[in-house]
Amino acid sequence: MDFSIASLLSNFPDDKLVAPKALEKKLNCEDDASLRRLQIALDALEKIGILVKERGKYRRVFEDDVVEGKLRCSSKGFCFAIQDIEGSEDIYIRESQLNTAWNGDRVLVRVTKEGSRRRSPEGEVRLILERSNSSVLARVKKTEDGQYRALPLDDRLLFELELTPDGEPLEESVDQLVHVEIARYPLGQHPPIGRVAQILGSDAQAASDIDIVCCKHDLPRGFSEAVLEAAKALPTKLRKTDLKKRLDLREQLTVTIDGPDHPHSPAIDDALSVEKVGDDEWRLGIHIADVSYYVAARSPVDLEAQKRGTSVFLGELVVPMLPEHLHRCCSLLPGEDRLAISVLVTLNAAGEVQDFEIQPSVVRVDQHLDYQQAQAVLLRDDPEAAAEARYPLPSAKELKHLEPVFELVDNLFAISQAVAAQRLARGAFDLNLPESIFPDEHNPELGKFLSTNFQYDDEGELGAMVVSSLLPARTIVTELMLLANQLVALHLQCLQVPAIYRVHRTPDPSDVQELVKLVNNMDIEYQLEDEEVVHPRDYQRLTQQFAESYAERVLTYLLLETLKPAVYSTTPGTHFGLALDNGYTHFTSPLRRYPDLLVHRALHAVFEHGRDRKSTRSKDKVNLFSSECHGAIDWKVLPPEVHDELEEYFNSIVNHLTEREKLAQEAESDLEGLKKAEYMQERTGETFHGLITGVQSYGFFVEIEELLVEGLVHVSSLKDDWYEYRSRQQKLVGRKNRKQYRLGDRVEVQVKSVDYYRQQIDLVAVGGGSEATDDDEDLLETEADLLETEDLSEEEE
Repeated sequence: MDFSIASLLSNFPDDKLVAPKALEKKLNCEDDASLRRLQIALDALEKIGILVKERGKYRRVFEDDVVEGKLRCSSKGFCFAIQDIEGSEDIYIRESQLNTAWNGDRVLVRVTKEGSRRRSPEGEVRLILERSNSSVLARVKKTEDGQYRALPLDDRLLFELELTPDGEPLEESVDQLVHVEIARYPLGQHPPIGRVAQILGSDAQAASDIDIVCCKHDLPRGFSEAVLEAAKALPTKLRKTDLKKRLDLREQLTVTIDGPDHPHSPAIDDALSVEKVGDDEWRLGIHIADVSYYVAARSPVDLEAQKRGTSVFLGELVVPMLPEHLHRCCSLLPGEDRLAISVLVTLNAAGEVQDFEIQPSVVRVDQHLDYQQAQAVLLRDDPEAAAEARYPLPSAKELKHLEPVFELVDNLFAISQAVAAQRLARGAFDLNLPESIFPDEHNPELGKFLSTNFQYDDEGELGAMVVSSLLPARTIVTELMLLANQLVALHLQCLQVPAIYRVHRTPDPSDVQELVKLVNNMDIEYQLEDEEVVHPRDYQRLTQQFAESYAERVLTYLLLETLKPAVYSTTPGTHFGLALDNGYTHFTSPLRRYPDLLVHRALHAVFEHGRDRKSTRSKDKVNLFSSECHGAIDWKVLPPEVHDELEEYFNSIVNHLTEREKLAQEAESDLEGLKKAEYMQERTGETFHGLITGVQSYGFFVEIEELLVEGLVHVSSLKDDWYEYRSRQQKLVGRKNRKQYRLGDRVEVQVKSVDYYRQQIDLVAVGGGSEATDDDEDLLETEADLLETEDLSEEEE
């Protein structure tokens, strides 16, 4: 098993001594080669003072002036180490202090100079913990002395690679775009060495966009034979032993509501049922495929899933987290008995949770509906609405086939609306974003691509609900998955069991205050509830006011910029977008996300090892599967060895999970950007209507409304006047003609040029904008504006 220094050091908590045997087990070092690599790494870390050896065991040395971070570099050679700890300063690292570290690498940095009010602290790379680039996209050249070199396309990677002849023919690779696998990283004064794994084409435009993205982000296109063999050995049919100690829910009417699946690899994680249990109460069943039952910890399948972290959705190509055989074993397909973990919730008519339980179960889905079919069921008694539906609905004959689940779908929709009302009542907010995920009449191919990338049924990567792109039928699933995630987090927290939580931190008050100032300048009056602390309800009210503005889309984009990215954590924390203070987790997509699989594993630990009383002599037991036990437990539910093993493992992997999710998002965004760039390149010279979505000193960004594609109008292309930047009003104003280009203004733009690989679209303004006012505040160049102009970075230029 290959391991990084980062994964090795993650197994050293605090000042505890760790035995080599324990490390061998945790890092899955089973053969002589991996055992030898581990010992070499331990000896090296001891020699440089990162580890100390005591009585045959190792302990990590923590130094106050040494911090961990991830390198972010620019094409000009400026690099910063970005720390994981919230609120920590970025550390500037000169090129001479990188010590062969590359952009994206995780590093240990020694701080050599403290920061000041206007300057970041400085440091030097002490140790490379984990390499980010195991391969690169590059162009091959032949030197005068007959050697072959590869020049990375990413201009933040400031090096060349020597090429070995054991890959694709080097002579055929000259002047071609290639995928280079790194065989050796820089060593002292020796350059890195690589081999040509694939020749992609004469340039980025000639290569396949899927190939470019997969190579750029080092995404695997298949599974190893060992993983496939391990997956095939798993049973596809349930055995009697599989059903032991499981709640049998096969007789309950159950449906799945899902989007289009990959044709060869269905991944249906969730199913729903509901029954009336009183005059105004419902028993809602949220059933999630029990993938962890099949994927044993540290098995070949599990190790590969852990490495990938998440599935990546690239148009019609899916880079799955798990092999196809696991999908067939676990997906909740109609008419098949399937193992599940079921969250059974009692709700009143107002959508308030009365109680719940979490049970290992066996289910049988009666009917699978896609979103259009579910929508047709909801609109069956409203022919006018059905006729006006934007998306194609099934025929009357197809609808007849769904009659057995009409009442069930109606009830699920009513419950989901009540649950949504509860979410909004506590302050959660919805985002109204363009419907770029469905086919667009101006660009059906791009629309088709984007529609395949909306893969998860919960809050998504933005941390809040995105509603404009959801069919009402889809909100059924989304609201109920949010509820299940919330209840599972609450249960694990009350049981004090280790878990992986989803944390969405509160935005910085200063960022939100700047947004409010800008909003007020755009004639929307709003004042924060509390200037010291930002509340989700502030965002809820802002989005409601944005909905009444001519510039709703622009304002929503600005609001998005103030939100912090959601991360995974072993500590329950705030989820700002959902207005939750008591923890939230990802539980509902175990076929596609590794954190969900780990949460299932934590639940199984409770099912199998949980102690339902304080001691064997105690007569008072609690039901660990039910919310009724909350507040009644004052002992450790799991045996110490099980609890500690889960806790240590979760702590060691949580940063990796966040990084893998970020990489998946970047890959999906890259492919979307390439599709857009290709589309716009064919329209060079054409004129479009657009909306100004951002203004900087160097120009303004325009979203072409017909296509939902963004480009830049550089200030140098504005030839009719000298334009000054007003940061507080977010606009550029002509000195003489008093013409302005401000946030939210509509403009006409012409496509000037497109850089396909960098996904940069350059536009020229040919009309639009607005007239500047003569207000003193508008005419005055403030000190802040002048400072911002003086401090404009070389990178922005």
